[in-house]
Amino acid sequence: MHAYYADHFVLPLPEGHRFPMAKYRLLRDRITQHLPGVSLQVAMPASDSELALAHTPEYVDAIADGTLAPPAQREIGFPWSEAMAERARRSVGATVAAARVALREGIAGNLAGGTHHAYADKGSGFCVFNDVAVAARLMQVEWARTEGAGRVARPLRVAVIDLDVHQGNGTAHIFRGDHSVFTLSLHGARNFPFRKEPGDLDVELPDGCADPDYLQALEQALETLEQRFAPQLVFYLAGADPHEGDRLGRLAVTHDGLEARDRRVFDWAWQRRIPLAFAMAGGYGRNLEDTVLAQLNTWRVAWQYHQRWQNVRP
Repeated sequence: MHAYYADHFVLPLPEGHRFPMAKYRLLRDRITQHLPGVSLQVAMPASDSELALAHTPEYVDAIADGTLAPPAQREIGFPWSEAMAERARRSVGATVAAARVALREGIAGNLAGGTHHAYADKGSGFCVFNDVAVAARLMQVEWARTEGAGRVARPLRVAVIDLDVHQGNGTAHIFRGDHSVFTLSLHGARNFPFRKEPGDLDVELPDGCADPDYLQALEQALETLEQRFAPQLVFYLAGADPHEGDRLGRLAVTHDGLEARDRRVFDWAWQRRIPLAFAMAGGYGRNLEDTVLAQLNTWRVAWQYHQRWQNVRP
């Protein structure tokens, strides 16, 4: 199973910064130790033209040349640096690569990504570029080239299943009014962002929501998605931040609950033979090992379903 990473581009964050940059390398180390069947590959950077499928050229240029205004940098939460710009491009490139492989093999993933707070013209909440939005647009372009050659083709239908604890406001805004993309977000009602952007299906959860209610809400959301939309590709944001030990999560989902969540999403896609590309999204455990364990469990479940995909390939 293919996994893409860019954790060797480390942001020079000031001492005491609350973003847990170390989690990406820790996850790659754990995958190397425990999941030898996962093929780890360095992500290539997304190009300007690829980024422009979901972002304004002015914003792409400002990130590239370091002219992003200080207030815009503060909204992102990272000071600009060459490493920040390169890491952001490669995080998008990782999701693009995972999506291409998923369309061939069923499942592939990004060890980072899920940067769903980025809008077309700005970043926010530790998100510079919106990797899923760019990848979804690019897969639609590439699909049209192959499936629509010589005729008018319908757009590739894409569903975003966003299970980060924070609403995917940037993704919802980018795809507003686009009937070829369905955005589902299951998130904390009282958590960031405090001004939510309406998506196609938003499920708000109360503080302290634990495994039974969380999993029931997910089940109902998947049923609604199936009633309203028939995706040909799924992007899954497997946030670790609903975990009960997360500093920013406010929910009470256990490791068993998160694993059951992951298994349900991968199984939902598998039963319908819908290719799935996934990203890690948020995770801010008081104990960083909790975040890494939750993410490793996601990869373990993904590996199991990847094997199922390969067993039915011609």
